Amino acid sequence: MDHPAYHGPLTKQRCEELLGKKGKDGTYLIRDSETILGAFCLCVYKQKVVFTYRILQTHTGYFTLQTSSGVEEKFFKSLRELIKHYKQRNQGLATHLCHSLKIKTFQEQPQQCAEPVVPDEDNDYENVDCSGEYVVVLPD
Repeated sequence: MDHPAYHGPLTKQRCEELLGKKGKDGTYLIRDSETILGAFCLCVYKQKVVFTYRILQTHTGYFTLQTSSGVEEKFFKSLRELIKHYKQRNQGLATHLCHSLKIKTFQEQPQQCAEPVVPDEDNDYENVDCSGEYVVVLPD
């Protein structure tokens, strides 16, 4: 998975803690689904609640959010395209996506951080220190 907001096998509980620390409506991250192998979860913070949407990948490589029956599915060529779409208002999420909660990459050598991940559309913060521990992020 190549997306700066992807956190890998993060638990739902840890996800909610991280998004709650930021405390900004529209903050989101992507994590592995704990229940469906190969699926992802788009987790979005709004008014002290984390809303989780399952991202499925088709056998042809397209991405879609799992929807309720009767709701037309939208397919995207990449996760970046899906995220860009849901950054727009009124697309069916609890709130539109605003701020990605990114994870910093780090090198094998201790205490030497790699260059920060290049932001996609906006200037977001990083939330991991060189040791791989999550750090508290101060408000903007």
